[in-house]
Amino acid sequence: MAVIVERARWVLHPLNAVLLAGALALFLGALLSDIVYFRSYEIQWNNFSSWLLAGGLVVGAFAFLAAIIELFRNRWRVWPALAYALLVLATWILGLIDELVHAKDAWATMPAGLVLSVIVVVLACAALWIAFAGMRAGDVP
Repeated sequence: MAVIVERARWVLHPLNAVLLAGALALFLGALLSDIVYFRSYEIQWNNFSSWLLAGGLVVGAFAFLAAIIELFRNRWRVWPALAYALLVLATWILGLIDELVHAKDAWATMPAGLVLSVIVVVLACAALWIAFAGMRAGDVP
């Protein structure tokens, strides 16, 4: 007689993943426009980056709110939800700092703005990795 033991996995609500993916797209757009600005010094690219960061912060705030709700929803399996919430919070805080750097004169934003944009995108990717780590094909949350 075979005994099958299945461990309970932490599965993120799909709304969290959608919100964080939206923020990641905006932060990635800001990174790409920072790269173009770094190569061309055309000031309009800095303006694009600033607006994309502002959008990423708005969507990221909703993603953080959903992450906090996820913490209370999964009170027994708190470690993945806590790591996810902390990564989303770190992404949002560094995104805010990046936005403040971009609010300076356009010539003063480089290279700090580019470095911060890279860090924000890496943190958002890490949060998305944690968000989808518990999902498998065919799973229904």
